[in-house]
This record gives sequence, C-alpha cells and structure tokens, in this order.
Amino acid sequence: MIDCGEGTQMQLRRCHARFTKLSRVFISHLHGDHCFGLIGMVSTFGLLGRTAALHVHGPAALGDMLRQQIQFFCRDLGYEVVFHPVDTTRHQVIYEDRSLTVESIPLCHRLPTCGFLFREKPLLPHIRREMIDFYNIPQSQIRNIKNGADWMTPDGETIPNDRLVTPADASRSYAYCSDTRYQPELYRLLEGVSTIYHESTYGDDNLLLAEKYNHSTASEAARVARDAHAGQLLLGHYSSRYEDEEVLLREAQSVFPNSLLTQEMMVVNV
Repeated sequence: MIDCGEGTQMQLRRCHARFTKLSRVFISHLHGDHCFGLIGMVSTFGLLGRTAALHVHGPAALGDMLRQQIQFFCRDLGYEVVFHPVDTTRHQVIYEDRSLTVESIPLCHRLPTCGFLFREKPLLPHIRREMIDFYNIPQSQIRNIKNGADWMTPDGETIPNDRLVTPADASRSYAYCSDTRYQPELYRLLEGVSTIYHESTYGDDNLLLAEKYNHSTASEAARVARDAHAGQLLLGHYSSRYEDEEVLLREAQSVFPNSLLTQEMMVVNV
C-alpha cells in the first residue's frame, strides 16, 4: 500500500481487499491526507487477530509518532509493526524481494517527502511448448532452460536455448510521485517507467498557487511523463476549486496524450 489517508480501512472493505494480504505500507510524507488512516488500520488488524508482521516505510519522524500511537491506542496488539525509516533526500533502493525492488524518489514539498518507484525484476522467457514436446525434454529441465540452458539430445545434438524459448515479457514499473512542486530533472529518475502517478493539484490558471504551496499543475506532471518516455500518466490530488477535472486532463493531454484522470476505486493496468 502507498500512503494511508483517513478512511483507508473502509476503502479496503469497499474494494474487497483481504487485510491479510497487506504486508508493507509506504508513507510519502506526514500530511494527514497521506497518513491519518495508518493507526486506525493498525488497530483494526489487531482486533481481527492478525499475527504476521506489518512493515511500514516512511520519513524518519513517523517512527516515534507511530510507536507512541501504538503504545497508547493498541496495547496487546498481537503482531509486530516494523518501521523502516526512509531518507527522503536520497534516491536509493529501500526494499527488495524476489520479484521487485522499491526505490525512493526525492520530492520537493513543504516537509520531507519522497515518492516510490516499484520495478519488477526481469522476467524469465516463455517456453516453446512445441519444441519441448518435439525433443521430449523432461519437465525437470524446464527451469534450467528458462534460465538459459541449452538442451542435448540422446544423440548428442545440442539444441540452442533460443530455439526453445521466446523472449520474456517486458518488466513493469510504477512510479508514485506524491505531493511535490515541479522538478524539471525528476524525469531522469523515471526513464522508461511503464506508469507514472504524479500529483496535478492545479491547472495552468493557478500556476502561482502551485509554486507557493509546492504543488504541481497537470501540464507540469505531463512534462515529467513526456521527458521520462513513460508509458502512461495518472493524474490525481486535485484541488477542490475544480468542479470538473476535465480541464486538468485536457492540459495534461496537450503535453502527454496518454494521460488519465484517477478516481476512487479505479483500477489501472500498469
């Protein structure tokens, strides 16, 4: 989960997400609309009998706050909440497992803030089933072939690996750029990302407000996606002064055509 605003646990129920599936939470910064729901969710997990550890990544200042809240509101929680401080000024890998890495993205807001870049690790190629059947290659060797091994027939003929597989699917990546003012060089960290979420609080008509409050306009978000050669851009974090966010979409699409407006409960293929 990325960020945890007020009402998060209610939204989880609305989208029928299993609470037990959530193992890590990444908090971008300590404004309420990004973290007020965390302690309520932690408490609810305890009441439901959770036993698996919950890992929370966020700015260092969150650590003491979270520990105090747990001590006060969640005694006898029943599971461990593990906090991992993130240096919001550095671009670095902050988490890694067998399938992906998570990198921090330094952002510029009114207090320490970072985004997160999720990168799927390179996938294995696809087996050509007809070749496997033709050469009677046993199932036990499939993994070796996916990892690049050739195959030698009983007659001593070597079948090169590239005849046995087809190329792997391209790895996916998702960049979450939370509250931030426009950073002209940000695209360098996001080169070739499949999907970027970038805040787009204002339109061009309120550029001065965006600069004053360290937010971005929709067209500025689109410039980041364009310069990064991203696959698609998701817009969000709209100012309430816009009754119709279509104006933000039009401004973004004039710069980067493959831009979308995000809405609650929306599902996007990255």
